[in-house]
Amino acid sequence: MNTPIRVVIAKPGLDGHDRGAKVVARALRDAGVEVVYTGLHQTPHQIVDTAIQEDADGIGLSVLSGAHMTLFAEVLRLLGEADARDITVFGGGIIPAADVPMLRETGVAAVFTPGCPTPEIADWVIQNLAPLRKAA
Repeated sequence: MNTPIRVVIAKPGLDGHDRGAKVVARALRDAGVEVVYTGLHQTPHQIVDTAIQEDADGIGLSVLSGAHMTLFAEVLRLLGEADARDITVFGGGIIPAADVPMLRETGVAAVFTPGCPTPEIADWVIQNLAPLRKAA
């Protein structure tokens, strides 16, 4: 039996704009991905706890507040502490192009910026997380 890819989509921090996260969540769902949307104002601890409890293959963070370097790093740190680095972290939002390589160096698998077509995000999730689900 093929188990669907499971992804947590989260809005960390104080950012109150969730339209993009909801659009991505719907696109992933429509592509056959099981999506758990955490809602607004989640802490990195809450996001990591949810991903572990939900047996997620990935965490997609949507950050528009400018705190992307801190929030992504904290989620990755907490995943490491929980021995859950097998959960792939990706995300998007208002992230300056100059910050993308630094995020990638810290362990963020992919960064999608405004204007990225949702099918491209869904294709990336399927191509990169499906092999992980099959190996589990």
